[in-house]
Amino acid sequence: MKFGKVDDPGNIDFTLPPDHPDTKAVLTETDNGEFEMYVGCAKWNRKDLKNFYPRGTKDELTYYSRQFNSIELNATFYGRFSTKVVENWYAKTPDHFRFAPKIIQRISHFKRLKDTSEEVEGYINQMSHLKHKLSTIFLQMHPTFSPKSYNDLMAFIREWPEEFSLAVELRHPDWYNGNTDMEPLYKLMEEKDVSHIITDAAGRRDMLHMRLTNSIAFVRFTGANFDGDYKRLDEWIKRLKSWKQQGINRVLFFVHQNLELSSPMLAKYFIKKVNNELDLDLGIPGENMLF
Repeated sequence: MKFGKVDDPGNIDFTLPPDHPDTKAVLTETDNGEFEMYVGCAKWNRKDLKNFYPRGTKDELTYYSRQFNSIELNATFYGRFSTKVVENWYAKTPDHFRFAPKIIQRISHFKRLKDTSEEVEGYINQMSHLKHKLSTIFLQMHPTFSPKSYNDLMAFIREWPEEFSLAVELRHPDWYNGNTDMEPLYKLMEEKDVSHIITDAAGRRDMLHMRLTNSIAFVRFTGANFDGDYKRLDEWIKRLKSWKQQGINRVLFFVHQNLELSSPMLAKYFIKKVNNELDLDLGIPGENMLF
């Protein structure tokens, strides 16, 4: 993962910024339902997660889904899958497992949200075969998608079917440099119950906007392949503990790396700490498998 990569992460200030002033109000207005925590990686294939799978593992998804309780499903960004394949994903995974699939690039990158109603309907019909295991759907916009396309983004969110949970990641720096009035977008996201993805990457500290728009925190953590990544995770646990105390209902926390090989180790460390600090009982990869 090259996005947000830097040559020397030791020179980066990884301090998490304070919450956006409106985040507290959003959390105060939540229904304070049962808290849910989902932690996982972006992929399950053996090539990226080398040394994660025991020798002789025959099915990667079956094994992965018994180590983690969720996956940020990047594979759906690149193309459509048959109904049979999606149904097979559902069948292979435990009942509690959740998928957070990325919207196909034809919608986000090629058509840039314009005239996409047919594609959205097809994509949702495809993902609906995951049934209750379908978690929040993830819309990631191209880094060149700027506030010049503000109206296209607003129209897309307005038309999104509310029965499917949606989260949006915006990458162009102009969304975060203070020169764009974000309040109409934030208010619409609150009204439509759409999550504002928070991305923690070494070279893009501006994407740590800390502005929640509903009771779901969708966090994409990109490790920089250095020892300081563990301290960064410690800081996130403190923030999530604060949000839990304020009433957040669900956290989706996905661990990436510039080199994905150590993502499972970071995620394992995070799960152990979050179990202790947030009084949870998530399965720990390699220690208590999740059946």
